[in-house]
Amino acid sequence: MGIRSFLAFELPREIREQIGAVSKELQKTRMPVRWVKVENIHLTIVFLGSVNEDTIGDIKQKVQLAVKGFSTIKTRLKGVGVFPNRRSPRVIWVGLNGEIEKLSTLRDGLQAELKALGFKPEKRPFRPHLTMGRFKGIVDRDGELKWVLDRYHDIASNFRYLNELVLFKSDLKPDGPVYTKMAAWPLS
Repeated sequence: MGIRSFLAFELPREIREQIGAVSKELQKTRMPVRWVKVENIHLTIVFLGSVNEDTIGDIKQKVQLAVKGFSTIKTRLKGVGVFPNRRSPRVIWVGLNGEIEKLSTLRDGLQAELKALGFKPEKRPFRPHLTMGRFKGIVDRDGELKWVLDRYHDIASNFRYLNELVLFKSDLKPDGPVYTKMAAWPLS
């Protein structure tokens, strides 16, 4: 069996604290959402899926090549939204803005390097977001969901820097996933 893994940025403390405050408020609603623990919220850049333990060394080499020359990435929180849309929401997220082009370039570079190892590049455009929860049931789109999206549409934080890309291992447990750092690459 493989190791479920992904490449992501951990969030700066100030951004994590602000998401924690918003998440706490949203959990008071009656929306049918399975909320992500705040300490588990991160910015996923590439989801690798189940990988063979033998390929971890090769993945680390490819990531090292892709991040070479990348400096820290300036970002901040920007609004709450849902995927795929308001009519049939499945995920509630906080968006990001700032150096999004740079994040997208990093994601494309990682995918290009990892393609040589058999990983299929994501075809959809990169939309950086922080997943706060997943809907599990019928949503009152015109009631609480509309209220939440209207109220938190303009939420923003101060700019902070993403400065270390991490390879995480994800173990699925009954009370939620447990993430373990397997490797990290500081950005210059």
